Amino acid sequence: MPGGTRSYEMARRLVAAGHEVHMVTTWWRDVTEERDWFETVEAGIHVHWLPVLYSNDMVYRDRIVSFLRFAFSSARKAASLHGDVIFATSTPLTIALPGIYASLRKRIPMVFEVRDLWPEIPVAIGALKSPLLIKLAQLLELAAYRFSKHIIALSPGMKDGVVKTGYPQEKVTIIPNSCDIDLFDVPKQYGVEFRSRYDWLGDRPLVTYAGALGFINGVGYLVQLARRVLEFDPEIRFLVVCKGKETQKVKETAETLGVLNKNFFMISEMPKREMPYVLSATDITISLVINLKVLWDNSANKFFDSLAAGRPIAINHDGWQADLLRKTGAGLVLDPTDLDKSANILLQAIKDKAWMEKAGLAAKRLARDEFSRDMLAKRLEAVLRSAAKKT
Repeated sequence: MPGGTRSYEMARRLVAAGHEVHMVTTWWRDVTEERDWFETVEAGIHVHWLPVLYSNDMVYRDRIVSFLRFAFSSARKAASLHGDVIFATSTPLTIALPGIYASLRKRIPMVFEVRDLWPEIPVAIGALKSPLLIKLAQLLELAAYRFSKHIIALSPGMKDGVVKTGYPQEKVTIIPNSCDIDLFDVPKQYGVEFRSRYDWLGDRPLVTYAGALGFINGVGYLVQLARRVLEFDPEIRFLVVCKGKETQKVKETAETLGVLNKNFFMISEMPKREMPYVLSATDITISLVINLKVLWDNSANKFFDSLAAGRPIAINHDGWQADLLRKTGAGLVLDPTDLDKSANILLQAIKDKAWMEKAGLAAKRLARDEFSRDMLAKRLEAVLRSAAKKT
């Protein structure tokens, strides 16, 4: 399936380490005739699926309904399973509900994983406006922390957000998204093959965005950037691989600005196993968010996939990832508001072959030394083992 694979990759490594793993989740991307819970075994993981209608194209109200439906149904399912520890990974924040319920019913500890700071983000972008709902979300956040024996945070800023609520700092472990090095360490022929599929690409420089097209991703920034770059070097290509609520809006903006299918191209999302072809063909990847400080703490999959592929990455925000790129030289930090400046930075980087090679090597080092999935999975296993110990 397309989308994030963190839970799957971590779970299959836990299975390989000798653990029995049950995953309670939703079936929401592919068509199925099932209408209730069903089970499959994937890479040794016992996966319990509940078909729940969900899409980034849905309005926030309908998304919340889907979140709540899954939360209440999965609470009963989780409580029916046996285990030594519960690992509840969010977003959405409503994942805390089945985690807490099953933890109390089974009298086993819960470890809670914070992938985004909720409800700060939905409040900041205006998705959550009702004072009552905001208060309830804040109480749910505190409850998630209160009933957790340990917390996993995906970035330093997320850890700070948890600690600010009064949760003990020593009980929060940072385990960011990770690099699947073996998956992305592929022969150059992968990139050659991908490039050969598209007449508009050939051997031209390629900047790739591979991720969600939601409001907070702000991919309209890339369209504007492509328009500026077109004026100076019409040979540079920009590619968006994905779909989402903003897909049509991005396409219309690109058409209006005269870059669609000229130097800006869009193709459908694809499973992660096919992404090595795309990244092998890519010169620079790009990760974007709208210009809100609360989003600087993100730990986007696309950032780590780029490192795993040894590709320089450009981002348009500050925060811990920007600090990392500046320190290691593994990529570029673009200005979120000055597109002319950003276009100039990007052009200079692409034309500087020595910098491109050096940045790619720095990215690969980061993947191997700091963000290897195997290494971080062992860190997660240690946290879960510690939480599961009888006290």
